[in-house]
Amino acid sequence: MSDQPLGSLNTALTHATRLLQRNPVKAEAQAREILRVIPGQPQTMLLLAQALRLQGKLDGAREVLKLLTASQPAMGQAFVELGDVLTALGESAAADDVYVRGVRASTRDPELVEAASALIENRLAIAERLLRAYLKAHPTDVAAIRMLAETGSRLGRYDDAENLLARAVELAPSFHAARHNYATVLHRQLKSEEALREIDILIAKDTANPGYRTLRAAVLVRIGEYGQAIALYEALLKNHPGIAKAWMSYGHALKTTGRQDESIAAYRKSIALSPHLGEAYWSLANLKTARFGEDDIAQMQAALARPDLAQEDRYHLEFALGKALEDRGEYDASFAHYAEGNALRRASAPYDPEIATEHMRRSKSVFTPEFFASRIGGSDAPDPIFVVGLPRSGSTLIEQILSSHSRVEGTMELPDILAIARRLGGAHKKSEFGAYLDALAEPHDFKALGEEYLRRTRIQRKDAKPFFIDKMPNNFQHIGLIHLMLPHAKIVDARRHPMACCFSNFKQHFAHGQTFSYGLDDLGRYWRDYAELMAHYDRVLPGRVHRVLYEEMVADPEREIRRLLEYCGLAFEEGCLDFHRNARAVRTASSEQVRRPIFTEGVEHWRNYEKWLEPLKTSLGSLAGAYPAVPES
Repeated sequence: MSDQPLGSLNTALTHATRLLQRNPVKAEAQAREILRVIPGQPQTMLLLAQALRLQGKLDGAREVLKLLTASQPAMGQAFVELGDVLTALGESAAADDVYVRGVRASTRDPELVEAASALIENRLAIAERLLRAYLKAHPTDVAAIRMLAETGSRLGRYDDAENLLARAVELAPSFHAARHNYATVLHRQLKSEEALREIDILIAKDTANPGYRTLRAAVLVRIGEYGQAIALYEALLKNHPGIAKAWMSYGHALKTTGRQDESIAAYRKSIALSPHLGEAYWSLANLKTARFGEDDIAQMQAALARPDLAQEDRYHLEFALGKALEDRGEYDASFAHYAEGNALRRASAPYDPEIATEHMRRSKSVFTPEFFASRIGGSDAPDPIFVVGLPRSGSTLIEQILSSHSRVEGTMELPDILAIARRLGGAHKKSEFGAYLDALAEPHDFKALGEEYLRRTRIQRKDAKPFFIDKMPNNFQHIGLIHLMLPHAKIVDARRHPMACCFSNFKQHFAHGQTFSYGLDDLGRYWRDYAELMAHYDRVLPGRVHRVLYEEMVADPEREIRRLLEYCGLAFEEGCLDFHRNARAVRTASSEQVRRPIFTEGVEHWRNYEKWLEPLKTSLGSLAGAYPAVPES
C-alpha cells in the first residue's frame, strides 16, 4: 500500500481478515499498514490484536486492546478479545471483569446493563438480585448465566457457580469463556478429573491457548502429577516465553519437587518480565532459604511507591520485604512491613473470630462420650494418618519424617474432610466451620462416609504403600467427624510454643484460607480455641490423638520419632531420622526447610519481635508463657 489514502478500507480489511488464520504475520503487517494511513481505525485495531494473539504476542495484543476498549467503550467484540488475551496471560480475574464489561457494551437490555454495572462495581448482592430476576424472564441467556456464576464465585458459592456454568455450557457448547470458568470452578471444588475433562475440550478447540494449558498444569499439580505439569509448563514457555505468571507457576512446580535452583531462576525470570509482580517476590521469600540483595530490596521499595500498584501486588511485596529485612536483622523495618501486609490482607479477607470460637463450643457440646458411644461404625480401613494443628507448627516436618518410612506415602494438604463436612451441613449451614454439627444429630452411614473419603483421596496415592498422610492442619476442627468415619485412622497433633507458632503465622502470607492469621489478637484467640478443642478430645477420646511438641522433636529427634512411629503402629526405620534425604514433592511453605537436617535456630526467633507482640500476648492470656499450653477445663 502507498502513502495515498486507501481506495477501499473494506477491501483492505477483508484481505487482512483472510490472512488472519493462515498467516497472522502478514495479517499483522497489513493491519499496521492500514493503521498508518487511518490511525485508530477500530476494526483494524481489533484485527491487529487478533493477529498478535495468534502469534503469541500477548502483551502487545493486550496493549492494543486496552487502547481500543478505552476509545470504543461500546465495542463488545473488543472486550471479548481482551478477555481471551487476559485468560491466555493467566489473568483470570481481570478477564472475567473485562467479559462483563463486554456484555454491558454489547447489550441494549437495560436490566442486563444494570446487572453488569453492579458486578463490575463489585456490588454483588445487587448484581445477584438483578441477574436472578433477569433469568426468570430469560432462562436460557448464557451471558447472564455466566455473570450470575461469576457473582457466586466472588461470594465463595462455588457449588452454585458450578451448577450455573454446567448449564451454560450445556446450552452453548461453544461458549469457551464459560467452559473455562467451569473448569476453573471444578478445580477450586477439587473435582480434578472433571476439570481435566473440560480443559481437554477447550484445548481440542484451541491447542495453542496458554491459559488453557496453564490451567491444565495447575490441575496436574493438584493431583500430584508434577512431572507432567513441569513438562507442560516447559512446552508452554518455549512457545510463549513472555508470560510472567506462567514462569511463576513453573517455579512453584519446580520448588515442590525440590529443584530449588531452577525454581529461583523461574521466579527471577517472572520478575524480569513483570517487575511489579508481588507474588513472584513473595514466592522467592517463601522459599525461606533464598536471600534478597540490595537491588531486590530497592526494586521492591520502588514498586511499593507506585500509586497505581494493584492491591494484590502490594501486600505480596510487603510480606516479601518483611522477610528480606528480617534476614538482614532489621527487625523494626521488617515488622512494619509484616504489619502493613497483614493489614492489607485483612482488608481483602474479613474474618470473624466468633465463628471459630462458636464452632469450638458447639463441638464440645456435641462430641461427648455418649455421642460417640451411640454412633459406632465407620470404615475399617487404617490407611490415613492425619497430621493436624495450626500452620507453621512443625506439621510438614512430621509429614516428611513419616513419609520417609517404607510403608507410608506423603501426599499433601488434602481438602476432602472439609468438603465432606460442608456437604453434610447442606441446608443446616450456619457458618463456614461448623455447619455440619447440627446435621450430625441425624442418622448417617459413617462407614459410607469413610469409604467416600478413601475414594476421593485415591487420586493422590501414587504408590502401593498401605498408609498415607493427610496433612491438612485445619482438620483439627473435624476430629470428631474423622473418628466417626475412620475410627482406625491415626491422628497426630503438631504443636509448637504458642508465641512462636502465632508469630510465624503472622509473617506468613497464605495463598488462601487461614484468614485468622492476619491479626495478632485474632491469632491468639484462634490458638486458644484450638488448644481448648484439642484438650476436649483428649478427655472424651483419651489416647486417640498423639501430640508432637515441635521443641521436643528438635531437642531429641530420635526419641520423638520412635514415639511417633510406635503410635502409628510402624516399626522404627533409620530412614525416618534421615528424612531430609527424602526426595518427595513437598507443597507447603516449609518445603525447603524439611530438606535440611533438623535445626534449632528458629525455636526462639520470635523473641526478636517480642516488643511488638503485646496484642498477641494479651489475647493468649495465661497460655502465652505456658508450654505445652493446655487451657483449664
